[in-house]
Amino acid sequence: MVSEEAVEIPSQGVALHGDLAVPPGARGVVLFAHGSGSSRHSPRNRAVAAGLRDAGFGTLLMDLLTPVEEREDDATARLRFDVGLLAGRLADAVDRLADRPDTADLPLGLFGASTGAAAALVAAAGRPARVAAVVSRGGRPDLAGDALPRVAAPVLLIVGGADELVLGLNQEAARLLPGVPSVHVVPGATHLFPEPGALEEVTAAAGDWFRQHLTGGGRPAG
Repeated sequence: MVSEEAVEIPSQGVALHGDLAVPPGARGVVLFAHGSGSSRHSPRNRAVAAGLRDAGFGTLLMDLLTPVEEREDDATARLRFDVGLLAGRLADAVDRLADRPDTADLPLGLFGASTGAAAALVAAAGRPARVAAVVSRGGRPDLAGDALPRVAAPVLLIVGGADELVLGLNQEAARLLPGVPSVHVVPGATHLFPEPGALEEVTAAAGDWFRQHLTGGGRPAG
């Protein structure tokens, strides 16, 4: 089992907490952006992260809000929809991974859930030379707004087939993304993928996407 290292990520005047695990010979590293009302302890993201580590990827699960902000958000649900704030903090984590000797030369992917998917897409648009691929799970890519046409990385949008509203929002967002984004529908799955085998399908699809697109070094040439 790969051991996790507790890391602290300075961002916008606060310190954010994360759990980093990099297996020997890692083929890349995946940074997770959690969704509405969640944190780095999200059992769904942790299950996906464990599967990605088994496939040879490093993972960084991080909190996008401080404990004080989490308490405020629990009461108001305001900060979880502040995509600009969340994307800025995610971009700072991208930069932190580029500075670490154990991750600097690894290609980087982003995995976002719910509103965290919008933050991941905005961060990818802002770091085109660093972010090599993006995966969204039950995400709200529509909340990325005018950043969508600026996302250079290949994007996989995974949505539950029974999550009809979010599926429609993902299909609309896919039309705004450049290149050929992929929409992977998990038949019969609802928003949190609690159905038997649904989260395993998410993990397999994400692993296939990252294996396909996280190649080469983490730093741009030149």
